[in-house]
Amino acid sequence: MTHFHNEPPTDFSQAANRDLFQQALDEVSDQLGNEYPLIINDRVVETKGVIVSTSPSHKNVVIGKVSSATKVDAESAIAAAKAASTAWARIEPKYRVEHLLLIAKHMADRRLELAAWIVHEAGKPWEEADGDVAEAIDFCRFYAEHSLTLFEPRRVELAGEENEFLFRPCGVVVVIAPWNFPLAILTGMTVAALATGNTVVMKPAEQSSVVAAKFMEVLIEAGLADGVVNFLPGIGEEIGPTLVQHPDVSVIAFTGSRNVGLEINRLAAAVDQHQHGVKRVIAEMGGKNAIIVDDDADLDEAVLGVVQSAFGYAGQKCSACSRVIVLDGIYEAFLERLVGAVTSLKLGPAEAPSTVVPPVIDRTALDRINEYIEFGSREFRLAVAGEVPKELAKEGHYVAPHVFADVDPQSRLAQEEIFGPVLCVLKAKNLNEAIQIANNTEYALTGGIYSRSPANLARARRELQVGNLYLNRSITGALVNRQPFGGFKLSGIGTKAGGADYLLQFVVPISVTENTLRRGFAPKSKTK
Repeated sequence: MTHFHNEPPTDFSQAANRDLFQQALDEVSDQLGNEYPLIINDRVVETKGVIVSTSPSHKNVVIGKVSSATKVDAESAIAAAKAASTAWARIEPKYRVEHLLLIAKHMADRRLELAAWIVHEAGKPWEEADGDVAEAIDFCRFYAEHSLTLFEPRRVELAGEENEFLFRPCGVVVVIAPWNFPLAILTGMTVAALATGNTVVMKPAEQSSVVAAKFMEVLIEAGLADGVVNFLPGIGEEIGPTLVQHPDVSVIAFTGSRNVGLEINRLAAAVDQHQHGVKRVIAEMGGKNAIIVDDDADLDEAVLGVVQSAFGYAGQKCSACSRVIVLDGIYEAFLERLVGAVTSLKLGPAEAPSTVVPPVIDRTALDRINEYIEFGSREFRLAVAGEVPKELAKEGHYVAPHVFADVDPQSRLAQEEIFGPVLCVLKAKNLNEAIQIANNTEYALTGGIYSRSPANLARARRELQVGNLYLNRSITGALVNRQPFGGFKLSGIGTKAGGADYLLQFVVPISVTENTLRRGFAPKSKTK
């Protein structure tokens, strides 16, 4: 029986909470531009190379300067994690759990501050940033609770024989985290490894390395032993191959793009002469997610859910809706309401409480998204062409919401992950065709349907090929334990984060059998 409860969101409808968060944003603003070193074996390591983290909302504002690890630093971090692994693995699970709960407490105590850092560095609006911290706290508490159950010995005793089934840690885990959930996903992968007795080399995304440095502060506050977690920010192309291919690494936990995830899987599969096992890869690699709108759906609810799913955090979630498949009979009526809702969305800097659509993460993302918009504008009907005010365009990396209608299901726009505020509207003759269109991608992460028909909802349960299916609600915002998150096909490798079986990926199962019918006794040892 689980005792876990999700951390509730901050209620920003309360003036007191708004004032407190604005104060946190102002206090963090006063700390911008600081320097953050690597932390290897609990020692500060400063490097010549530096990652300069800037604000998506204000591209000339420096959030912080973070040391950038070299290949030698990566090797040192792995060596430190390996040296610490035996002692950490031998600690009783209940004591490891105490560390996880302490990490959760420190994050809860610093909740508004951490959320403010996320607003400034990752460009998340208030509620999104607050939810990021709440999810990180949830991961700590949930995995702490489940690790206790996992490590309870399971015995079968027969006459003359005792059998025990147990788990042991894998060893050194490399965590490679994304920028779009800069605290939650980084925390989830790291504490899952810690809860199961593994040590960690933590490599955050370049764009959110300051938030990761703040998480490292929390880990240090929790009193982890030297080398149990090593903080290794750096350029992925420079240190990634070392982290993935090193013979002393047992598990790579990754969240990010499909191309990088598949390359990690390829490199990790190679076994060299110094390696004593096959590496495990846990990879969450994105989606091309669809919501079907049935011809009997409540259009007001459907429009609201689609807009939230497509344009929340500017579409920069792997769970975001990028395709809405609408049945022919209500297509134009739905599109008309959708256009009205999307054109009302407020585009602006993440720190502004009224912002609904914030900037995208950086210039590279902006250029890539604009290429898709240019392609879509040539090929399809442009139902919404949002414009970025000149002052915002000069200030940060802004892309206004775009909606394309009558999109060909086989087109690049409908098949490739865009990771921005771009939505395709596709027409289907009936539910059969809608399901066929929805399933016809290389991904299988999230999806949903709006329908009043129990039979059609049942069909969606059976036939939609997604890891997380949502009926008559938005398809983003999965909560730990309630909606364990993860997909299949080219959306991911491994089981679901925030689920009861996630920890099994970080352990090795062991079966021990003892013959208890002894013949004679061992002689007493002689002492001098």
